[in-house]
Amino acid sequence: MKLTEIERKFLVRNDGWRSCAADPHVFQQVYLSRRDQTTVRVRLIDGTSALLTIKFRSVGFTKQEYEYEIPVDEAIDLLTKTGHVLEKTRYHVLHDGRNWYVDVFGGAYKGLTLAEVEMASEEDCPNLPQWLGREVTGKKRYSNRAMAAALRIPPPTQGHAAAADISR
Repeated sequence: MKLTEIERKFLVRNDGWRSCAADPHVFQQVYLSRRDQTTVRVRLIDGTSALLTIKFRSVGFTKQEYEYEIPVDEAIDLLTKTGHVLEKTRYHVLHDGRNWYVDVFGGAYKGLTLAEVEMASEEDCPNLPQWLGREVTGKKRYSNRAMAAALRIPPPTQGHAAAADISR
C-alpha cells in the first residue's frame, strides 16, 4: 500500500504523556537497506504481525512509503540475520484532538523517548503538548534508521535528557 507520511518529531521532556497513553505495541525493527534518500525496513509488532516498508524521502517533512504485510516467521528470520535490531514500545497518545505516537526505546537506547505527530500538510500547525522537549524533525541522529546503524555507540546514561547524547 502506498502512503504519504508528513510528520514532526520531538524529544520528550517528561512523563506527562503517560496519563493519556493507550494501545502500546512492542516493535523490533531492522533496516535492510540504508541509502541517502531510501530505506527498506522490516518491523515485527508484538511478535504477532510484521511489515516490510520502503520509504523515499522527498521535500520537507514529507516521505513516500510503501508498506506490506509479511509472514512473521520471515520477519523473525530477517531480524536474526541482519543484526542491529532497534527495540521500542510505541504508545498512542491523544492530545488536543490529534494522534501522537510516543516511542520509548529499549536495548541500546533505553532511556530515550521520542514523540511524533502526523500532519495533513506541511503547513499544519499542531498544538504542542507541554511534555515535549526540543524538536528533532530532520535531525538524522534521531531517525530510527540512523540509530539502528549506530548501535555501536554507547547507550544513553539516564532518563529523557540522555537523548541529547546520541551520535554526537
